[in-house]
Amino acid sequence: MHALEGGLWLHRFTLGDRAMAHLVSSDRDALLAWGRSAGLDPRWLQYKPLRDPRTGDRVPAWHWDLWGNSLPPGRDDA
Repeated sequence: MHALEGGLWLHRFTLGDRAMAHLVSSDRDALLAWGRSAGLDPRWLQYKPLRDPRTGDRVPAWHWDLWGNSLPPGRDDA
């Protein structure tokens, strides 16, 4: 819901043994601003609509794929 309302949501996961995350939002400009501050190339931002659980409708949304040095530390990574 946070991402659907324009907030930035960090969704952590692993792919094989690699820690990764998607930073997701329906606010493309907010994601681009975050990406600039993190040194990410704006061409890497990916479009991926989200389903709004309240309506079932697809909502335009975008995400960054993050891993390695671009992955913010988590609670367990201190």
